[in-house]
Amino acid sequence: MTAAVADSHTLDRVDVDLLIIGAGPAGLYAAYYAGFRGLSTAIMDSLPEAGGQVTALYPEKLIYDVAGFPSVKGQTLIDNLVAQAAPFSPRYLLGHRAEHMHHGDDGTVTVTSHKGTAVVSKAVLITGGIGTFTPRPLPDAEEFEGRGLRYFVPRLDELAGLDVLIVGGGDSAFDWAHNLEPIAKSVTLIHRRDTFRAHEHTVAQVLASSVEVLTFTEVARIDGDERVKAVEIFNNRTDERRVLEVQAVVAALGFTADLGPLTRWGLEQHKRHIVVDTTMHTNLPRVFAAGDITEYEGKVRLISVGFGEAATAVNNASTVIDPAAKLFPGHSSDV
Repeated sequence: MTAAVADSHTLDRVDVDLLIIGAGPAGLYAAYYAGFRGLSTAIMDSLPEAGGQVTALYPEKLIYDVAGFPSVKGQTLIDNLVAQAAPFSPRYLLGHRAEHMHHGDDGTVTVTSHKGTAVVSKAVLITGGIGTFTPRPLPDAEEFEGRGLRYFVPRLDELAGLDVLIVGGGDSAFDWAHNLEPIAKSVTLIHRRDTFRAHEHTVAQVLASSVEVLTFTEVARIDGDERVKAVEIFNNRTDERRVLEVQAVVAALGFTADLGPLTRWGLEQHKRHIVVDTTMHTNLPRVFAAGDITEYEGKVRLISVGFGEAATAVNNASTVIDPAAKLFPGHSSDV
């Protein structure tokens, strides 16, 4: 990170104008924009670092859909967002899971973390992404976890020079195949169907590269002793079998998401997402949401969309915090 993070472990109470729950891209941009609006902020996240899913899962992945960047590495984007918010001194409460919410008679909202830190604010903005996420395991392969089997690739160079098998057909599988192809000794990608969930452009890039892509193919078993040495794969239509000599297996089978304690706060939800209106207001007073965690008609889950939702939420929260405040304060270039 490019900015210092306050040691929040000894804090019993924090008083701010706006509490942001979730330190991913939308939350970090919200901290900047709230500072621009003159609001004091605290950012609470259960993860030990800012950046949310981007930092935890794919800090070296190139992101292509952020305006103004033809491409940008995930961690570079996060570092820039932290630096952008830094002049407004947000209070970081990292490693703190939001546990309880209480609405006071004085119009304040108090959120207490699992470590006992209470944040008293005039409004809350939830930018928790997909919530907590757990990778879907590769069946019957637990013994090789940490011994060549992994579920995400935060550091690409850890697999440089290796023969790599990637299992999956989504964005993560194809992104890692594309990024590892220039540095790995070989990359093979297998998927149990012949249709992919990944972005069409990335699929085309991988299919045009040296990556071997095998459809209707699954893992039969992993062989090795201290580490992975080979994987037997099979065609699930013909049962034809083949042994690949590989030193690394990346199981990109997706994640199960859990909103955790947020589900007990009385928020209106739809399929593990928080329902908001056009102002990004939830059904609870003084509680807003933005980013991937939200749901409304026509919702598109992109980082760039989350930035706009964060600004919308902050502007509308500003008028709740101070009824005399303008909804639209003008452009930052006017300052």
